[in-house]
Amino acid sequence: MNTLQATRLVAAREIRVKLRDRTFLISTVFFLLLAAAGTILPAVLAGGPSSVAVTERAAEPLRAAGLEVRVVADDRAAEQAVHDGDVDAAVVTGPTVLAMDDAPDDVVTALSSRPEVRLLNPDAVDPAVAFLVPFAFAFIFFVTSQGFGVQIAQSIIEEKQTRIVEILVAAVPVRALLAGKLVAGTLLALGQIALVALVALAGMTFGDDSGLLSLLAPAIGWFVPFFLLGFVLIAAMWAAAGALVNRLEDIGGVSMPVQLTVMLPFFAVIFLHDNTPAMRVLSYLPFSAPTAMPLRLFTGDAAAWEPVVALVLLLAAAAGFLLAGARVYEGALLRTNGRTSIRTAWRSRETVA
Repeated sequence: MNTLQATRLVAAREIRVKLRDRTFLISTVFFLLLAAAGTILPAVLAGGPSSVAVTERAAEPLRAAGLEVRVVADDRAAEQAVHDGDVDAAVVTGPTVLAMDDAPDDVVTALSSRPEVRLLNPDAVDPAVAFLVPFAFAFIFFVTSQGFGVQIAQSIIEEKQTRIVEILVAAVPVRALLAGKLVAGTLLALGQIALVALVALAGMTFGDDSGLLSLLAPAIGWFVPFFLLGFVLIAAMWAAAGALVNRLEDIGGVSMPVQLTVMLPFFAVIFLHDNTPAMRVLSYLPFSAPTAMPLRLFTGDAAAWEPVVALVLLLAAAAGFLLAGARVYEGALLRTNGRTSIRTAWRSRETVA
């Protein structure tokens, strides 16, 4: 069995195990429900246009505004329709708008004379959207890289704790064992994100957010490669951290640096998303680029060449961390006599074929 075949075998096993894991399935369902709620509920709660009872003479401007118009014989019939709950509002002579307990803003707006509005920056992003989009990008990368990274580390520790790793390395190369775990984790993470993205896109289509979809499309397109390389970088660190200890109880002692490299960029992007110089710097740093650069593309602050340069830098960093993580993993994997230091693992990696 060559290295490629061994990697595929390990990856297939990891995926099968994870797809039967209740925690993974529950978390996936939770994210799907969260995506559906975040995109569908606003449109549902907003409700449709008000239904209005009017005489034929006053119906035209309300129809033009997209309201549901019910033509009645006179003002008395219009008022009675409101009392009976047949319509949300009525327009009677005056004109006067009648409603039961809440002013129908869409009806009032339709009857009002609006001044001409000229936007000096028509392409500006809505402030609420400008906050929610960076939060969504950062949250997805943070939760996914942390969740799957921890699972990779736990899988390695369990194999060491049960000594099954000694059987595994006798059958497959050590690097194939690591590569299989990383490939499985990456595929599962991408699959989970793809499902969430499909549900979110369906929800935005239901809510008729076509304008937001057109704005998000370039950012999402770039987010995929940035996420992929960023996840590999973080996963390699989690794999190395898992190989350094022999018990699940000890993972906290070696995982703090890894958690900080994910948490600090997450909060930096959230709190500095409207700081242009800071976001420019964050979009080139390996740990924050997966969220900062797609965000700058969404807001239109990045030139066409910038994501390419940032992606090349992230690729180089991911390759470096992957090689370093593999070396630490090889040096600590078969050490089962307590916690192994990074220096010891680096200097005495095993050369198990």
